[in-house]
Amino acid sequence: MVDRYWVAFLLVLAWVVGVLDASAGDADPHYRSCLKQCEETGCVGQRCFLQCKFASNGVSTDRPWYMQEPLYLQWKHWDCQGDCRYYCMLEREKERESLNKGPVKYHGKWPFVRVYGIQESASVAFSALNLAVHFHGWLSFFILLYYKLPLKDDKKAYYEYATLWHIYGLLSMNSWFWSAVFHSRDVDLTEKLDYSSAVALLGYSLILAILRSFNIRDEATRVMVTAPLLAFVTTHILYLNFYKLDYGWNMKVCVVIAVAQLLIWAIWAGVSLHPSRWKLWFVVVGGGLAMLLEIYDFPPYQGLLDAHAVWHATTIPLTYLWWSFIRDDAEYRTSDLLKKAK
Repeated sequence: MVDRYWVAFLLVLAWVVGVLDASAGDADPHYRSCLKQCEETGCVGQRCFLQCKFASNGVSTDRPWYMQEPLYLQWKHWDCQGDCRYYCMLEREKERESLNKGPVKYHGKWPFVRVYGIQESASVAFSALNLAVHFHGWLSFFILLYYKLPLKDDKKAYYEYATLWHIYGLLSMNSWFWSAVFHSRDVDLTEKLDYSSAVALLGYSLILAILRSFNIRDEATRVMVTAPLLAFVTTHILYLNFYKLDYGWNMKVCVVIAVAQLLIWAIWAGVSLHPSRWKLWFVVVGGGLAMLLEIYDFPPYQGLLDAHAVWHATTIPLTYLWWSFIRDDAEYRTSDLLKKAK
């Protein structure tokens, strides 16, 4: 839950205090010279890339260099531009290391080492693990509702928020899936899918926080609460995808949504008598502390493990605890409803 919410706020804070230097590498004259040479010759040092100068059948072509790679290479992102950037980055980092200079970012990313074509392998692995934990949490929630807790005569669960949490589980798994894909292949399409999925999860989570904390069970009231928020989130996603991928505006939207619903959950945990409210507090506070990794933002160890990847790792146990709270809430509400029915 809180992994997506705190990151927007702290990234803005990091930008304000100037701790993020996202373009020092690609602004370097030596790197730019290497990149220009690669674009013209298709080579970085002794390493040359056929996709920069030849079509898939080996015949020379006069098309622009960035359109000459075979389709299967484009799909794997082993295109000419990607290879030029990657190997020029490696060459420049070797030079900097020989001068006892630390690594810098290139095009907003630390210099990662590719593993089977994946440039941020640790983030991909931890995103996949987050997806797996969400799937486990959702599946255990499903089994609890329909196989362990009593059901109504029509075989529906007593828990009034069951459908809402099912949707939340699907949106969470979708968000982490595209996070893994985006860290595997950073292209326009995967970037938009990752951002869109994260915004959709954020917006829906705010709706869910309002409905659960205020105990809104009437369908008409739910629609009145959901409709304007859903309309705004949908419009924002369409804006990012079809008009302009405005990072600054997207951060502002995410911060407002995140802060609003974190406050709702925190206040509700403070005033309610829910037996598992400590889990909610732990997730909120733990997620906030984990986000300090985004502020520190250290470069990747051995070109593999950076602060962002470690942050992804810390959300795994928090996600497990969050789904534990959801299951506890289902048991608590079901027990309460059965007592009132007697």
